Amino acid sequence: MYELWKNGWYYTMALPGLLFFIVFSYMPLPGIIIAFKDYRFTDGIFGSKWVWFDNFKFFFSSEYAWKTTFNTLFINANYIIFGTFFAVVFALLLNEIRNGLLKRLYQSLMFLPYFFSAIVVGDFVYLIFSTKFGIANQLLALSSKAPIDWYSSAQYWVSILVGVFIWKNTGYAVVMYLATIVGIDGELYEAAALDGANRWQKIRFITLPLLVPTIIILTLLSVGKMFYGDFQTIYSIVGDNGLLFATTDVIDTYVFRAVKSVGDISMPAAVGLYQSVCGFITVILCNWAVKKYNNEHSLF
Repeated sequence: MYELWKNGWYYTMALPGLLFFIVFSYMPLPGIIIAFKDYRFTDGIFGSKWVWFDNFKFFFSSEYAWKTTFNTLFINANYIIFGTFFAVVFALLLNEIRNGLLKRLYQSLMFLPYFFSAIVVGDFVYLIFSTKFGIANQLLALSSKAPIDWYSSAQYWVSILVGVFIWKNTGYAVVMYLATIVGIDGELYEAAALDGANRWQKIRFITLPLLVPTIIILTLLSVGKMFYGDFQTIYSIVGDNGLLFATTDVIDTYVFRAVKSVGDISMPAAVGLYQSVCGFITVILCNWAVKKYNNEHSLF
């Protein structure tokens, strides 16, 4: 009680966030049982017939189950690796800019794509990779190279999706890494300067080691979502183009198409439970591995 009285305003500021998670993350939890029922709206959640694991057969008996799982993990692994790399690099570069006006300008320009809707992003990608009018094929023509039918060539699209993800989300991640860098004690840099350290040596021996805990925590949080595809962006770009499904069809897009044709919410609930359980296990294993490396850097 003393803690609540002493820091009451801080706890009050956290209240909207707590309410959000309680309402949208914890209160719907009883709905998990839909995954084990033949849900009928007229019977309600608790009155519908139990079918146990029959809803899981819809996904795991299909030929796409393991393919979409692989695509989801592969695309998300690329998101995490390249997204973290570019966010750290750009945060370090921004921190080295001494002109405050330019620093804020570059940061705002990097942050801007984060606010674009998935539909706008899909249109941008089409403007670049359209077979007839796209900028990519016009650049190939200027280089005397043959145009590529991008929307029929699945082998290019993992790289394109990863590039779009980096362009859209790097600015947001940079803010978090830059906040950590700004919080580093300036006396460490002054002491290093007195010892004759140059800028690169300060980054290598001070900034990067102190940035490691933030990198690990953000990576662990991202790992928890590895079984979820970036549905909005991927579907707005790929749509129902079956020629690209070999490399771009993730669990979420497959389930969305299945629900459109079947119209049963019990089956996607079963797949959602599969994604959540696998994500939870992955976080536990990764956190265990981090704890083995350094106990202070683990989430719990």
